Amino acid sequence: MIRILLAEDQAMVRGALGALLKLERDIEVLGAVADGMQAFSECRRLRPDIVVTDIEMPGMTGIELAQGIQSEGLPVKVVIVTTFARQGYLRRALDAGVKGYLLKDSPAEKLAEALRNVHRGGKAIDPALAVEAWNESDPLNDRERQTLRLSGEGLSAPQIAEQLGLSAGTVRNYLSEAIGKLGANNRIDAYRLARQRGWL
Repeated sequence: MIRILLAEDQAMVRGALGALLKLERDIEVLGAVADGMQAFSECRRLRPDIVVTDIEMPGMTGIELAQGIQSEGLPVKVVIVTTFARQGYLRRALDAGVKGYLLKDSPAEKLAEALRNVHRGGKAIDPALAVEAWNESDPLNDRERQTLRLSGEGLSAPQIAEQLGLSAGTVRNYLSEAIGKLGANNRIDAYRLARQRGWL
C-alpha cells in the first residue's frame, strides 16, 4: 500500500482528492490537513510514504514543507498538486527535493499514476513546465523572499522584523535588495513581479 497524507487548504478540493485516491486499491489516505504546519507535524507523526500538497497554504507553503522534510531527513516524498503553472515555483520545488509537480487541471488518473511512479523512486513532473523551468533563474535568497512575502501581506518593516527575529534595519535592507534585483519601483511592485514569476 502507498500511504498518503493530503495537505490542501480548500476543503472542497481536499475532499475531492481524498475521495479520488480512496478509489485506488493500492493507495491508503492516512489523513487530510488544511495547513502546512499541521502537514509537517503529521509527517513527523504518521511517516506517510508521500505527502500530496498544494503550494499556497496558511502557516507554511508546500515548498517550505518540502524544505522542512528534506532538512529533517524524514522518509517522506513530496508531490505538489497546484493551480500554479509557474516555472519559478517548479524550480524552487525541485531544489527542495519535491518528486512530483502536477497541475490541478490534470486528469484524475494522472495523479494516481504519478504517486505510483514517485513511490517506486521516480519523478512525476508536468512535461510542459519541466522544459521551461530552467529558462529563468530566481534572483532572491530565502530572507529576501520571506521579507517580501510578508511585506506583500501588509506587514510593516518593524512587524516583519518582530516575526522573523531581525532588526527593522535588516528587514529594510532585504526589501531594498529584493527591489533592486527585480528592477522594481517599490516593495509592492517587487511583490507583484515575484509572485507573477513564482518566486514567492
